[in-house]
Amino acid sequence: MQIANDKVVTIHYTLTNDEGDLLDSSKDQDPLAYLHGSGNIIPGLENALTGRSIGDTFNIEVAPEDGYGVRDNEMVQSVPRSAFEGVDNIEPGMQFQAQSPDGIQLVTVIDLDGDEVILDGNHPMAGFTLHFDVEVINIREATQEELDHGHVHGAGGHHH
Repeated sequence: MQIANDKVVTIHYTLTNDEGDLLDSSKDQDPLAYLHGSGNIIPGLENALTGRSIGDTFNIEVAPEDGYGVRDNEMVQSVPRSAFEGVDNIEPGMQFQAQSPDGIQLVTVIDLDGDEVILDGNHPMAGFTLHFDVEVINIREATQEELDHGHVHGAGGHHH
């Protein structure tokens, strides 16, 4: 069976940046299961997996445009410290969920300036070229429920 839309695909992956630093890996945990063609993973990786078979291993370089996007400086903004009710200690590197016009957005504290907190709404890996080392572990037909929901249920996938 080959990877195509509406298949549940299970992969092991290691993700590094241009310098070879490890960013993420499934190697010491359960492999990642996703529903192909549903936008569950970044487009560059999904496109590279199309047509692959169980046992295939490959390396791919994903440009920011096909990964987590290019950095958008307009996503960096300053908000008053008073916006963080109940948070006594705010430090660079902390992440918060914020309501945006597009729904819930993850923001990262990048600096503090007096009573202002400088937030970055870009994905932490935006602007990075991503290097994936991938092994295809399994491919199966998606269930009707998975197709209806647009994601995998069970091991390696979405949990309730």
